[in-house]
Amino acid sequence: MPYVDGFVVPVPKDKIEAYRAMAETAGAVWREHGALEFHECIADDIKPGEVTSFPQAVQLKEDETVFFSWIVYNSREERDVINEKVMNDPRLKDSMTPESMPFDGKRMFWGGFRTFVSL
Repeated sequence: MPYVDGFVVPVPKDKIEAYRAMAETAGAVWREHGALEFHECIADDIKPGEVTSFPQAVQLKEDETVFFSWIVYNSREERDVINEKVMNDPRLKDSMTPESMPFDGKRMFWGGFRTFVSL
């Protein structure tokens, strides 16, 4: 079954187009290095919860929105190889520094997941 990396990140509304440009470049790089799929989704229906929620998880500010993103790989092993290549790809080097990111990387969270059910 496929392996998935998932990401949640708050993005200032006035930096959405800069985020799109970064995501389009990143997606092309990930796919070129072997990722099966690359998805970036902008929040459309997220509400604060009583205990937790997307807005609460990223400490969402009034002038921001949430992106939920995922990348699909054949396996964890392939993901590890692909991610190493991506992190060393010169096309993304400049966008990996905190001052060049169009979002606050400190409030981003991510993780790797084994597929459990796929229909």
